[in-house]
Amino acid sequence: MLSDELAQLKVLATECADASTWTLSDATLVDCLDTIHQVVAAITAAQSHIVREIDGRGLAVAQHASSTAVWLREHLRISIHAAKRMLALAAALDQRPALDTALTTGAVNAEQAAVIAAAIAELPADLGPDLVDEAETVLIGQAGQFEPTILRKAGERILVHVAPEIADAADAAALRRMEEQAFEKRVFHLTRRGDGRVRLTGWLDEAGAAAVNAALDPLCAPRHDLYEPRTPGQRRADALVEVCGLATRTEQLPDSGGQRPHVVVTVPFDVLHQKLGIGMLDTGGRLSATQIRQLACDARLIPAVLGSNGQVLDVGRGRRLFTGAVRSALELRDRGCAFPGCDRPPRWCDGHHIRSWVDGWPTSLDNGVLLCGYHHRIIHRGHWIVRLGEDGLPEFVPPAYVDPRRRPRRNLYHLRT
Repeated sequence: MLSDELAQLKVLATECADASTWTLSDATLVDCLDTIHQVVAAITAAQSHIVREIDGRGLAVAQHASSTAVWLREHLRISIHAAKRMLALAAALDQRPALDTALTTGAVNAEQAAVIAAAIAELPADLGPDLVDEAETVLIGQAGQFEPTILRKAGERILVHVAPEIADAADAAALRRMEEQAFEKRVFHLTRRGDGRVRLTGWLDEAGAAAVNAALDPLCAPRHDLYEPRTPGQRRADALVEVCGLATRTEQLPDSGGQRPHVVVTVPFDVLHQKLGIGMLDTGGRLSATQIRQLACDARLIPAVLGSNGQVLDVGRGRRLFTGAVRSALELRDRGCAFPGCDRPPRWCDGHHIRSWVDGWPTSLDNGVLLCGYHHRIIHRGHWIVRLGEDGLPEFVPPAYVDPRRRPRRNLYHLRT
């Protein structure tokens, strides 16, 4: 009986998990890994058979779940995405006995089985069953060589092997369908997690992704002339923010008249003046006093007076800082980000007040410096000191942990151009 056999299997699996591995030779370790991999594939096939039966009987609906996927999510405490993948694999194995056998015997794993099933489903509807079976056999054989990503590419061109006379036309038609579906399903979400992070999720079609890559790649390269603490993922995140910053500084965005789209921050004056407290974004997110002071360096400030119930009593007129002649003078003097070693051009930079505007200091050439977004954040952390030298050019005093003697540094990159 299946339940008795599964009970025995659970005992054996527990014993295997408790067994010592440090005494095994290298060859034995690899053999054990291969055996476990095959056993997992066989167990996945058995699980798929049970899931298919549960779905066919309508057991989930009988227990008042809205769908089998939802029932699996709650019963097994897995994500809805994992539940849907489990259902899809169960349905595919039910329709393709040869693929089912391949998974049961360990000839393919669950990922490969899903890839093969998807490739078979994409074959032309008028392709004869014999050719479909042949395509399936070829892909199962290739699973012994290729991991799922490469196997997926092989599946996209499987007609070349089984029906070369129609392969090109079918491939072109499939590519058009894929492009249309990808474009139709494009989506982008920004989701606040409540812990200071905002999650970016979404899908792009190939053409859209190529445009994004073209914009981000030049900004993602690690810095070799300075210590680069950022991971590749962090560099891509910074590049995305910089690209958006550049877009807001152009005159090409609609409805903005060439001005940077404003961000509304509700903040007491003491947060800016005393560097204490927090501010609230119009999205519901919160910013520290340091971040707010950074935004105040080169932003549209809209002071608002609120009543005791939060109603707006008075809103001041927005003021844009470091524009016009002052901005032009900064660009001519600094030629880009003034931080030592940075090669960011002026269009990627913000104007930074050397001495804070909210403390009463003016917006002027003598009190400003150009900084890219990354180094702007660095300066606002307070470890580096920026000042103008005797010749009127920006210089930066590093923290002691960078240089114990704290010798001033300058950007030599722009001076060489």
